[in-house]
Amino acid sequence: MTDKRARDTAPSGNMPTTTAPPAGLTSRHLLGIEGLNPLEITGLIDRGNVFADIIQGNGQNDGQNSGRFDPPLSEVLRGRTVLNLFFENSTRTRVSFELAAKNLGGSVLNINVAGSSVKKGETLLDTATTLNAMHPHILVVRHNCSGAAQLLSQHVDAAVINAGDGRHEHPTQALLDALTIKRRVGRIEGLRIAICGDIANSRVARSNIHLLSTLGAEIRLVCPATLLPAAIDSMGVEIFTDLEEGIEGVDIVMMLRLQTERMEGTETPSQREYFNLFGLDRNKLMRAAPQALIMHPGPMNRGVEIDSATADDVEKSLIRTQVEIGVAARMACLEALASGEGAA
Repeated sequence: MTDKRARDTAPSGNMPTTTAPPAGLTSRHLLGIEGLNPLEITGLIDRGNVFADIIQGNGQNDGQNSGRFDPPLSEVLRGRTVLNLFFENSTRTRVSFELAAKNLGGSVLNINVAGSSVKKGETLLDTATTLNAMHPHILVVRHNCSGAAQLLSQHVDAAVINAGDGRHEHPTQALLDALTIKRRVGRIEGLRIAICGDIANSRVARSNIHLLSTLGAEIRLVCPATLLPAAIDSMGVEIFTDLEEGIEGVDIVMMLRLQTERMEGTETPSQREYFNLFGLDRNKLMRAAPQALIMHPGPMNRGVEIDSATADDVEKSLIRTQVEIGVAARMACLEALASGEGAA
C-alpha cells in the first residue's frame, strides 16, 4: 500500500527526479530562526535551492510568466488551505506566500484585516477562535506586535508561519537572504557580512543575525548609536557607528530601511544627513572587499539608505534576486510544515 505522506509529497511532472528532500522541522510552527538547529536551517535552504532552480529554469525570473506553475510543482498542499493574515501591509511577502502555496497545490485565502472585525475591536484571541472555525491548515501571520505569531500558534489548530512580528523576527526573509547568498557566492561560512541601518527596529536584522552566525558568517552591525538595540552585543556581533569603517573588507553589505513608523522622531538626523553618514553609494562601497555584493530586504528608500546607482548595479546588487528567490524559499517552508505533523 502506498504511504499517504509519500503520496502527498510526490512531485508533479515539473519536479526534477533527483532533489534535496523536503526539510524536516522539529516544531509544527515556524516562528523564528532562533531555536532552529543548523540541520533545519540548511535543510530549508537546500530545498529552497531546488525550487529556485526550477523557477529560474522555467524563465520565471525574466518576466515571461506570472510565477505560478500549472500544473503545480508538487501536490503536498492539495486539499489544504493556507490563510494569509496580514495586520501590516506587505504586498511582496503576501504575494510571495500566495504563489508558493499555489505552486505546491494548495488553496489560498487572503484576509483583508483593514475590512475585518479586527479593526472593529476584536482581540487577537477572538481572531484565533474565528480562524479555527475556518479550519485552515497553515496560517501565515504578519503583525506589528512582537510575539503575536507565537500567541496565535498557542490558540489555533493550524501550523503557523511568522511573516514578521514587530521588532522580533522575520524568519522567511532571513532564509531567502541566505539562499540568495548561497546561490551567488556558493557558501555562507566564513563570509564577512555587514548589516547596516536601522538595527533597533529591524526584525530582518535579528533573524539574519541568528541564521548567518549559526552558519558560520562573521556579522558586523553598522548604525548610529541611537539605533542600536539594548544588549545587542550579547549576540556575538561586532558593532560599528561609522559606515566606512564598518564595511571595510566585508563580502556582503546588507542595507536596512529606516522604519520611521516605529521611531519616536529623535533617533536620526535629517534624511539628507543620514544619507551622508550612513547611506551607501559607490564611493563608500569601495571600502568593502573588491567583489562585495549589496543586499536590501526592501522596500528601499532611495537616497536615504542607498542611492539608485548602487541599488541598480547589475554586477553587485542582489536586491532584485532577493525578490525572485522569495517564492522558492517560502515554498520550502510551506512544504516542511505540510510534510510534518503540524499541517496533517
